[in-house]
Amino acid sequence: MAGHEFFDPADRKRPLADPTAAEPLAAEEPRQSCDPAFKHGVVVGFDGSTSSERALAYAIGMAHRSGSGSGLIIVHVANRLPTTVWAGCEPPVFVDVPDHRTEVLGLELACAEYLAEVPWILVERGGDICHELEEVGREYEADAIVVGSTHGIVGRIFGSVAGRLAKRAKRPVIVIP
Repeated sequence: MAGHEFFDPADRKRPLADPTAAEPLAAEEPRQSCDPAFKHGVVVGFDGSTSSERALAYAIGMAHRSGSGSGLIIVHVANRLPTTVWAGCEPPVFVDVPDHRTEVLGLELACAEYLAEVPWILVERGGDICHELEEVGREYEADAIVVGSTHGIVGRIFGSVAGRLAKRAKRPVIVIP
């Protein structure tokens, strides 16, 4: 069983604040309800990198070993930048950087034989990776979140996703080297 949960790209643009508006904007957009078949599954962050592939392999084994038929919630977080970074305008508005990788990753995963034994769903989100992984984990009441470790200069400067997620998550975080 395989599935995809794609959101309309037009839904991704959302202003955070508008000083001229009479009513403040809602802090949260209502999310689509999650598939109950994947409650208490394993969330895994996946972007196609080598470390995320190792995390996916571990998460597949974890979901397979659970024996309760728990599913795998594969999460790809698309890039999102505030317009103030490149346009210098106010109020800050988050704009998606064109990212068609979720569709490509979904097609690759749909053809992957190693996912045939485990029910899975691909969820695309936009925003901060740590926040979105924890949010998906909360929505699906996940038993754990599995992520790959970050290597390189970006992780050293800004802190690794795994490290930040482990500090703030409300459920177990498994970091795969």
